[in-house]
Order: sequence, then C-alpha cells, then structure tokens
Amino acid sequence: MSANEDQEMELEALRSIYEGDESFRELSPVSFQYRIGENGDPKAFLIEISWTETYPQTPPIISMNAFFNNTISSAVKQSILAKLQEAVEVNLGTAMTYTLFEYAKDSKEQLMENHHPVHSATSISNIISVETPNTAPSSKKKDKKEQLSKAQKRKLADKTDHKGELPRGWNWVDVVKVCNIYISVFKKLLQLLPSSNEIYIFHFLSFNLWILLGCLFPFSCSACKYF
Repeated sequence: MSANEDQEMELEALRSIYEGDESFRELSPVSFQYRIGENGDPKAFLIEISWTETYPQTPPIISMNAFFNNTISSAVKQSILAKLQEAVEVNLGTAMTYTLFEYAKDSKEQLMENHHPVHSATSISNIISVETPNTAPSSKKKDKKEQLSKAQKRKLADKTDHKGELPRGWNWVDVVKVCNIYISVFKKLLQLLPSSNEIYIFHFLSFNLWILLGCLFPFSCSACKYF
C-alpha cells in the first residue's frame, strides 16, 4: 500500500473519530491540530501534526508554534516535543496521528508538570515608554528678539490696534503735513510776486508742484499697500 493510500485511510478514520470534537481541527487533508485540555485550563496546550509526502514511512512534523501556546516556556515545549518524538519512533510506519493525540491527552499532567505561565506580551505602558523616547531639549539657541524700551513699547501700543497692527493709511499723516507746509509756502510766495507776472507764477507753481510730487512719491508708494 502506497503512502498516499495510507494517508487517505487515516484521514477518513480521523474525520470519523473526531467528528463533533471541538478540540480537533483539520487545517488541510495533511495537517491537523488538537487542543489538549479545556479552554481556560492553565495547563492546556495545542499540538499540530503535519504529514510529509512519505508519511507514515517517515516521521510527521510536530509543532507547538501556535499562538495558543504563547504562555508556555520554550523549555516545556521542547520537553513535550521530545516525548512525542519518542512515541513517533515506536509507531513509525503505521498511522500514528490519533495515537499521538491520545498519548498527549493521557500524559497531560506529566508533560506540563514543570509549566509556569510566561507572560511574553509586553504591557502597553512599557511599549509606550520604550517606543516614545523623552524629547531631548533643543540644542539650538533661540534668536534673541530686539528688546524695546518702555517708552518705545508705549509709543508702539498707541499706534497699533487691539491686534497689534498699524491702522490703515497710518503713514498718510506725514503726507498731509508736507502738503500743508507747501500750500502755506505757495500762498506767501504768491503774495510777494507782482500780479502782472502771470507767466512766472505759472512756471513757479509748476516747478514747486514737481518738487512736491517728488517729495510725496516715497510716502505714497509705501502707503499704497494699506489701501
């Protein structure tokens, strides 16, 4: 009888024996799990057996890497696997999956006598403390801001609004002052000149207007952005 035929017969037998058994689980036609012990039992463990292509003429692969066994120490796992390997050698060449599961069930207390639960999961607080390092103080020195005197601060506060911004058109005050000065100068010069010299008055006004515009231009350019 070939290995495939042996495996087919054993598969049918396992399905028949463990039908309705919640501890048994068929992962695939060649891979099976069995929970030894009830849920909530601190000494319960899970065995996984997988068949090779030449099983049962060659040993199956036995594993305890399931998450269910995460509280069992490596030493205890190795001890259980060693005991199961001894049973494999005795039954090599025959269908042994059922035999191995039953051997583990019958020897549960002996196999787990040295078991002490291992809490491998790191607490959340420890994870946070490890993954979130303390923020080191910045080695860069902050640029020092220019310190204003009390008088300068008071003068600045008088000019700004509640948001610390200068009012719209604030620098047009100086423009108006310059205009008033030139207007008063024009009036005095017109009074001194004879009324018959109209042409001179016209050129004089044009010349002074040109000067006035030249003086006001810097003020007007800087003030345009506020309108």
